[in-house]
Amino acid sequence: MDWNPYDAVLFDLDGVITPTAELHMRAWAEMFNAFLDAHGVDEPYTDDDYFAYVDGKPRYDGVRSFLQSRGIELPEGDPSDPPEAETVCGLGNRKNDVFNAVLARDGIAAYPGSIRLLDALAERGIKVAVVSSSKNAPTVLDAAGLSDRFPVVVDGSVAAGLDLPGKPRPETFLHAAEEVGVPADRAVVVEDAVSGVAAGRAGNFGLVVGVDRGAGEQTLLDSGADVVVTDLEELV
Repeated sequence: MDWNPYDAVLFDLDGVITPTAELHMRAWAEMFNAFLDAHGVDEPYTDDDYFAYVDGKPRYDGVRSFLQSRGIELPEGDPSDPPEAETVCGLGNRKNDVFNAVLARDGIAAYPGSIRLLDALAERGIKVAVVSSSKNAPTVLDAAGLSDRFPVVVDGSVAAGLDLPGKPRPETFLHAAEEVGVPADRAVVVEDAVSGVAAGRAGNFGLVVGVDRGAGEQTLLDSGADVVVTDLEELV
C-alpha cells in the first residue's frame, strides 16, 4: 500500500475497527424475530437480511428497509418514541436497548489488524476519523479504549444534528474530511458495508477500501470499492 497520495483515512467503525457488527447483528436478530413472531410473520429475519437491508445504514433507515422487504407498514413515529412503541422509531430504539445491554455485558475489543494499521498511520502523520451511522460510536470507542485515537467522530448523532443524509449518500464522509482539513481526493474511505462503500464512491474520494467481513468481495467491488481486503493489516 502506497500511502504517499493520501493525508487522511476515514474509517467506518462497526466491522472495520471493532467487531461490533457481530453485536449489532445479534441485537437486530433478537429484536426483529421477536417482532415478527408477535405479528405472525412466518419468514424469519436472517443474517442475509442484515447485509441486504440494515448493514451500514442509519438505524431507522435499516428498520424501514427491512419492514418493506416483508411488506410491513408501520407509522414512522418519532425518535423520542419508547422502545415498546409499534413504530419505525420505536423498533429502532428497541434494538438500541438490546445492543447496549450486550455491549455492557460482553464488552468489545478492536481487531488486532486494525490497531496495527492505526499505529502505522500515526507514525506517518496521516489523520484519521470515524464515520459511523451508529449513534453508539462514542460508547463503542470508549469501551474499546480507542477514544483518544480519533479526534473527529461523525456518528449518527452528529449527522442528525447537522441534517446530513446517511450512507449511501457521501455527506457524512465529506463532513469528516472537512473536519480533518483534507480534500476528498486526498482521503481514503475504509468500509465493510455496501452502503458505506457506495458513499465513498459517490464522494469521489481518493481511494475506497472495502473490508470483507461477510458482504462478499465481488459485492463490495461492484458497489464501488477500489480494493478489497479481509483484514486491515493488509494495508500496513
